[in-house]
Amino acid sequence: MNLFNDIYNQDEELYKAAEIAIKDVLKVKKDERVLIISNPVGDVAEISYALYDAALKVGGLPVLMFQPVKNQMSFAASEVIGAVGTAPEVLISMSADKLGKDKAAIASPFTTEDGKSIDNTFHYLMETGKTRAFWSPGVTKKLFKQTVPIDYNRLKKESAAVEDILNKANFVTITSPAGTDLKIGLKGRYAMLDNGDFSTPGAGGNLPAGETFISPELGNSNGTLVFDGSISLYNGDMMLKEPVTLTVEDGFVSGIKGGEGAKRLEETIELGEKNAIEFESSGKIASGMGRIYKKNARNLGELGIGLNPAAGIVGNMLGDEKAYKTIHIAIGANYDEDAKALIHCDCLVKEPTVTAVYSDGTEKVFLDRGELKL
Repeated sequence: MNLFNDIYNQDEELYKAAEIAIKDVLKVKKDERVLIISNPVGDVAEISYALYDAALKVGGLPVLMFQPVKNQMSFAASEVIGAVGTAPEVLISMSADKLGKDKAAIASPFTTEDGKSIDNTFHYLMETGKTRAFWSPGVTKKLFKQTVPIDYNRLKKESAAVEDILNKANFVTITSPAGTDLKIGLKGRYAMLDNGDFSTPGAGGNLPAGETFISPELGNSNGTLVFDGSISLYNGDMMLKEPVTLTVEDGFVSGIKGGEGAKRLEETIELGEKNAIEFESSGKIASGMGRIYKKNARNLGELGIGLNPAAGIVGNMLGDEKAYKTIHIAIGANYDEDAKALIHCDCLVKEPTVTAVYSDGTEKVFLDRGELKL
């Protein structure tokens, strides 16, 4: 059965991108279980049908599930979390906004062998190498078709080179034409790759792929941060008409100014703080964790370097954060699982100059007004 053809007139470019995702990115093999979780709306549904058919074509065993659209504050349907918990070899989240939080795991987190606390079944399966995956929050057909068929060998080389720089750096300094002047500590942190090679257990990332990212050292970022591209909020993404300026002190945002964008970002952070306390009171967060989740709503949770040559800034953060000549810095939860929050708001800095400073005092400028210098 060709589900995609049965429901829509075939979009050859979309089907080609879906085949690349299944065959080249995930490398799905015969008889592997492939769970695709989506929403029954618009572009994400059509992309999901194409992925389903592409998985069938290579001999996989796909299952497609729909749930209502979720945002950063929503919980995923219990049926979805139950299906994820069966640990299929391949997981795909193709959501109009977000997959949704895991109600059971956020109330009673998983603990890994090395003591890491994880509040989502999906993340736990990834961390423990029980599945491989990609997730595409807010993706559109246009974005998927444009940014998935790229030169992944080039992406792997560039992302690995940036990874090596970040792993060796004690800290980075960041400046930008819009006024960013920020220092981010990186001691003891290790970068992660979204390089489009999600073929081994535990591997995963966004699709479109195209970044190297790292969780900043806790409590050791200071300066001025100016967002001048787009920002993600609890209920969607926003193109900025005027810059948003943040004051960063000891790893946390202490002030925000800059018009409508600043107002909406502040509202999202405040909602993350408010809901952290309410979630604990209602048992949705483990006892004693509400204060921690609230505090980390203002944490600098990620530094990411955009590396997808086909991406541009269009007001869709999934693609925007992958664009060349940009970095993104997230406010909220980090990827090292030691700064938990209810929000993770990626925000763009255009044409940054980023300098890595090593333990011996030497420096390397690896982004010069946005141009890679590897």
